[in-house]
Amino acid sequence: MSELRADTITGSDGTSPVTLTKQSAAKAWQSLGASGGTPSLNDSFNTSSIADNGTGQHTLSFTNSFSSVNYSVTGSCQTSGTAQGNNSGEFRIGTLTTSTEAFSTANEGQSSYVDCPRTHIHQLGDLA
Repeated sequence: MSELRADTITGSDGTSPVTLTKQSAAKAWQSLGASGGTPSLNDSFNTSSIADNGTGQHTLSFTNSFSSVNYSVTGSCQTSGTAQGNNSGEFRIGTLTTSTEAFSTANEGQSSYVDCPRTHIHQLGDLA
């Protein structure tokens, strides 16, 4: 049996990320919190920062850009409240660029934005 151990795998040029061609792995993901209205990255992959654009409105910046704006985005958020119906939130995709993703969050069925205490987002697509 063979075993491969590595701390870092890079492209043949020594600096580029390795391209995954045989798997559909998430190329970026985020676990966010917005305690007191200030968003923070609790944990993430391929994400350099999050900007606060107002209540419930944010922009993520990626460490490595996507090859086009046609990557797939999924997200969910948990709003405040104790009853199950009060915990439902809406995740809304905004403007996508190859290096950033704007999004907003709101209480389910409401037009006004809210900062969700927990938001989880995944991006799938090809990196540049």
